[in-house]
Amino acid sequence: MSRTLRRATLCVALSMSIASVAHAQSTTGTIFGQVSAEPGTTVLIENTATGQSRTVTVDAAGRYRATALQNGVYKVTLLKDGQAVSTREDVNVQIAGGTEVSFAGDAQDLDRIVVKGTGMSPIDVSSVDTLTVFTAAELSKISVGRSIESVALLAPGVVGADSRYPGTASFGGSAASENAFYINGYAVTNPLTNLGSTTLPFDGISQLQVITGGYGAEFGRATGGVVNIVTQRGTNEFKFGGLATFSPSGLRSDYKNIRYENNGTSSDGLVYQKRDENSRQEFSYAMSASGPIIKDRLFFYVGGEITQQDRVGVLARPGSATSGYQASRYDIPRWLAKLDWNITDNHVLEFTGVSDVTKQRVDYYGFTYAGGQDEFSRSYDKTGGYYYKDGGELYIGKYTGYITDDLTVSALYGKQHQDHEAIPDGYDPSVTYVSDSRGGASPVQFGSYAQLAFPDAYDETDGGRFDIEYRLGNHTLCAGYDLQNLESRSGQVTSGPGYRWIYNTCAPGDTLIPGGGGAACPGGNGDYVSQYKYANGGTFKVKEYAYYLEDRWQISDNWLLSLGVRNENFENYNADSVVYVEQKDQWAPRIGVSWDVNGDSTLKIYANAGRYHLAMPNNVALRGAAGSLFTNEYFSFTGIDPNTGAPLGIAPLGDGPYSSNREYGQAPDPRTVAAQGLKSHYQDEVILGFQQQINEDLTVGARYVYRTLRSAIDDMCDYRPAYAWAIDNGYSEEVAENLGNGLASCRLFNPGEANTFLLDDGSGNFVQVPLTAEELGFPKLKRIYQGVDLFAEHPFDGKWYARVDYTFSRNYGNAEGQLNSDVGQGDVSQTLIWDHPELMEHSNGYLPNDRRHYLKSRGFYQLTPEWRVSATATIRSGRPKSCTGYYPNTPENEEFNSLYAYGGPYYHYCNGEASARGTNGRLPWEYKLDMGLSYIPAAAAERLEFSVDVFNVFNKQVAQNIVEYGENGGVGRPYNSTNRVISYSDPRYVRFAVRWNF
Repeated sequence: MSRTLRRATLCVALSMSIASVAHAQSTTGTIFGQVSAEPGTTVLIENTATGQSRTVTVDAAGRYRATALQNGVYKVTLLKDGQAVSTREDVNVQIAGGTEVSFAGDAQDLDRIVVKGTGMSPIDVSSVDTLTVFTAAELSKISVGRSIESVALLAPGVVGADSRYPGTASFGGSAASENAFYINGYAVTNPLTNLGSTTLPFDGISQLQVITGGYGAEFGRATGGVVNIVTQRGTNEFKFGGLATFSPSGLRSDYKNIRYENNGTSSDGLVYQKRDENSRQEFSYAMSASGPIIKDRLFFYVGGEITQQDRVGVLARPGSATSGYQASRYDIPRWLAKLDWNITDNHVLEFTGVSDVTKQRVDYYGFTYAGGQDEFSRSYDKTGGYYYKDGGELYIGKYTGYITDDLTVSALYGKQHQDHEAIPDGYDPSVTYVSDSRGGASPVQFGSYAQLAFPDAYDETDGGRFDIEYRLGNHTLCAGYDLQNLESRSGQVTSGPGYRWIYNTCAPGDTLIPGGGGAACPGGNGDYVSQYKYANGGTFKVKEYAYYLEDRWQISDNWLLSLGVRNENFENYNADSVVYVEQKDQWAPRIGVSWDVNGDSTLKIYANAGRYHLAMPNNVALRGAAGSLFTNEYFSFTGIDPNTGAPLGIAPLGDGPYSSNREYGQAPDPRTVAAQGLKSHYQDEVILGFQQQINEDLTVGARYVYRTLRSAIDDMCDYRPAYAWAIDNGYSEEVAENLGNGLASCRLFNPGEANTFLLDDGSGNFVQVPLTAEELGFPKLKRIYQGVDLFAEHPFDGKWYARVDYTFSRNYGNAEGQLNSDVGQGDVSQTLIWDHPELMEHSNGYLPNDRRHYLKSRGFYQLTPEWRVSATATIRSGRPKSCTGYYPNTPENEEFNSLYAYGGPYYHYCNGEASARGTNGRLPWEYKLDMGLSYIPAAAAERLEFSVDVFNVFNKQVAQNIVEYGENGGVGRPYNSTNRVISYSDPRYVRFAVRWNF
């Protein structure tokens, strides 16, 4: 009878499912359903942890809904004339999800029904996609690292990014900089580079949601994936707890040495990096407390976590520029504070504070090899060191108002500030750096650091959003506006008083300044000195704002249609607070559909399609729109101060400071930095899938994802197109050269299509230079990701839980996106690959984030009430390999090679032969198993737990990336580092933990 009742209630519930269509970065969920439409019928919804309650009226069709509910456990009661008729307990609400609770039949006949436990289909037919949500309870039971990235990598379609972008991941084939991160609804993505995000005490995570697309018009600004975190909050029950973890270096397996491959050089087989001398040890401890300040009304949660890491790492073999080893000590204090005030049951205020700081003390030492390459001895002569401190505080406030049963509004505002300190050992800002390039046995040398990062570097964000939702019949209308300002101060400057002295020598008749300028060799022994000044950087801003409208329409009992549109706007400012790139009125349509095939939530077929835009981070202005001062002023001298190294008796050799940068530190004209009408980076996406509940113990599903990058932003640095255009349009040779040089200075553009540039003709006048795609010579931009995700899940039944995900995917094209993992280049939207067309020859192929096969599984088994085992396993195919080299040295290429080609192995040629991207084989498969064992003493059940986790049980250390340069020093010349491994996956290590709760 209960099974029949359950299926009947589900069948009629679909008519109300539109009320709970999920949003990707929403921090709340929805309860909805249908009951008998009798006068006086209402539904009482109570949060069992906080006592917050809402009573909603059932409409004429028997429908009810309660939106914007905090995640947690609820009790839902059907009331007739104020009297309880039927109750449903243990109703779980997750972020961005809908939970259906319906009461079928005549309300008079339900007075004996009290249902406990979930007992319903795990399929959310009110959403148009599938989302992966990790709860705090699940994270505490599975073997997983205590970081956001470690959790995200458990989700389908997510792969680890290149190790040179540490702590990042690629979602659905995108670059690691194309993701968005949220804490309690506020964006916390790194504003300088878009790589990574603010984090928080790991136990402060209540729920963490990972998606790779398919979200509605309410949110945007990600063409990769989204990580959405909701923090812990206080309840009516006082709680106090803590956790201590320890990962000893003595139980960590040896790191695998990196060796030179056999490339026909003298280095074949030798050790490049002797990593078996590396070590790492980590200890962390966390505490938290929560409870009511005023029962049912005002609650608090506070938590703190301190992590300490000690690392020793060999940098490289003797003789290299980075020869030596370093010892690092990390101190990472984090805290989280949360206040929740239920002013009334219909008006809620939330306040969140987060601190995320990393302090690092690093010391550098020399080392030598004693005997053979596999013997090692350390030299305890310290060669330098640094102290780094990065981080700061985040504050978020949010209001939610349930104005009527049909009208809900919310408003959010947040602000974050993070400082970045880098202080070298023994640095004295009054000491001028002096270097000597004259040769000889005793060169002049004073100071240790030629240039340093800005001492006052920081990142800052602020912004907010306002959302309104109104239900009108079968339609739920949503509208809103959101704004975020991103500000970064970053750059480098000459150390000391702002200049350095460089001693050098020249021969009679030499000219020190290219093209003349009056600075000639002083004669005599030819010794001279230059005063060098360098500064690059500033304070940069990005403004992002958007508004949206969405209609979630319940077409029939079984069909749900979501129609939305978002208007994105981006403004990028240089250090003078002048806009250098502006993209307005970028329309992003979104459409989704969900079909409950059987009418009982056991089989859902869904589809969605949308367009997603992404702004450029502040690092683009640092690289391309900042003022760059680098001047040399030349002098003869009669002597050198032995105490400071400064020249004595100087006399100028020229007309003053000289720089190849004509602005002498001024920012380039913002109109010339980028092509006119530059389009933003955006992507189109289509998803089709299904979910089916086979029985109460098994749910399966499949999803097909198609993503194509329609537009990207990068920089080009090619002299030829502007020069040829000028000659073809009747300009003089001199003007043509100036226009060509302007374009060669690297301008932002949309690769693979027509662009119009504004360039200086050499006299201060600007010429508009429209260039077709053919004139620019680049191929059409291509990045296509196709993936099929399959999953099977066994929900926790009191004994065990398991989930298996398999992804078969193909990531193909000629550009990774905003980054260039081929060489680990971190210049977002300013990579090497689009600098001139020859770099793009034979560039089509499998991209660096392509992992054809990826199997992930996780689960745990409760052996007895006291003992639990867990396991997490991954199997994935390797990354595609390329072989790059010099541009072929043939007669037809002679002019290009002599005038324009880069003097390095950056082209898709090896030994003069074409070598298409990704056609040089693949790196090995990776097989990784993590296992855990937990013990909960019977005498301290739910209060004390001991656990041990072993990560990478079989110690499979697999190459993550390699050097793909196939030659060095010219075409056909072997490179001793070809195919040398850059990094391996982590060795086996053990983590002990003890957790206590009161």
